[in-house]
Amino acid sequence: MSRRVVITGLGPVSSIGTGVGAFGEGLRTGRSGISPITAFDTTGFPHTMAGEVSDFDPKALLERISPQDWGRTSLFAAAAARLAVRDAGIDPTELSRAAAGSCMGTTGGESQVLEQLTEDSLTTGFGGVDRARVAHVPGSRLAVAVNRELGLSGEALTLSTACSASNYAVGHAYDQIHTGEADYVVAGGADSVERWSHAGFYRLGAVAERYCRPFDRDRTGILVGEGGAALFLESLDSALARGARIYAEVLGYGLNCDAHHMTAPNKDSIVACIKQAHRNAGIDAAEVDYICAHGTGTPANDLAEATAVHEAFDGAPPPISSVKSMLGHTMGAASGFSAIASVLGIHESFLPPTTNFETLDPALPAIDPVPNEARYQPVRVAQVNGFAFGGNNAITIFGRYS
Repeated sequence: MSRRVVITGLGPVSSIGTGVGAFGEGLRTGRSGISPITAFDTTGFPHTMAGEVSDFDPKALLERISPQDWGRTSLFAAAAARLAVRDAGIDPTELSRAAAGSCMGTTGGESQVLEQLTEDSLTTGFGGVDRARVAHVPGSRLAVAVNRELGLSGEALTLSTACSASNYAVGHAYDQIHTGEADYVVAGGADSVERWSHAGFYRLGAVAERYCRPFDRDRTGILVGEGGAALFLESLDSALARGARIYAEVLGYGLNCDAHHMTAPNKDSIVACIKQAHRNAGIDAAEVDYICAHGTGTPANDLAEATAVHEAFDGAPPPISSVKSMLGHTMGAASGFSAIASVLGIHESFLPPTTNFETLDPALPAIDPVPNEARYQPVRVAQVNGFAFGGNNAITIFGRYS
């Protein structure tokens, strides 16, 4: 069996808006989701800004699972999945009895829970540790939370390929439906703002003070972020049969892992991944109208990515922007948010901007970062870049359904 795969539901829970309407408006207006960190005590940190979801209320979004039984990241995943299913307009009863599952990506999983348990053990001793919270630690619970919230009986898979994990998840979901192994899959990713990630990136010299400026001459690094991103995938035949709104078609994807360096991206490996994604999607580079960049705002990533894109597109790449300039780096959810942004761009004919942009770094090849303001134009094919430490590269390709 070989079926076309489409996206009929989107579920963003982000610092620039929750739900398709708010998130899309945030993208179009270049809204900033950056604010002072509240997730942990920032005393001693010179840089204290992040993309937190300050208005997250799981009780208002979830229908089946109890928030007290899950960690924050699992709740992000479940809430995003619930929003995606509502947006898809599918009968929950039909979904629960179908061959349906989930695949969620993450970097830190429930590290926020582990950090709190560690702090409790150090301040009050092991006797003061909440034993019930220990059960919330496994990162595998992200996809489990999704399945339980939606009543799914299929596979519940959590992938931990760091900052490219959501693209891996979408690729896996595509394969499941394309081959007929599943009828419906919720795919995406989730992560929370945590002390360890903020501290780790700061020690690497990769955290900006106030602004993330991808591709800008004066960029200084990332700002950590959080949230949940979910996309509802099904076969084209299924979507047409139930009269569903089709946002976009999943054309294909590419994956590779160069293991070149623990943190430094490898340009040649990225070029190979782009070409593999194009082959898998059955397109030529010239057909891509927009690239949603990995675009972290670090000197190393932006140089490697821009150079790779320039080479893979024979010196004439399409516009390439980074939503991390608005959201911060949401780790395992990052390429999930980029996928939602790209799918909305296809459906609503606009390119999300790279905000905080002033001057293109002269060390970069000529690129169009869609500076500061959304651009309204047709998007037939969009490419989503996702790169992670260790050389875990994943690229997804989406197209306008026709």
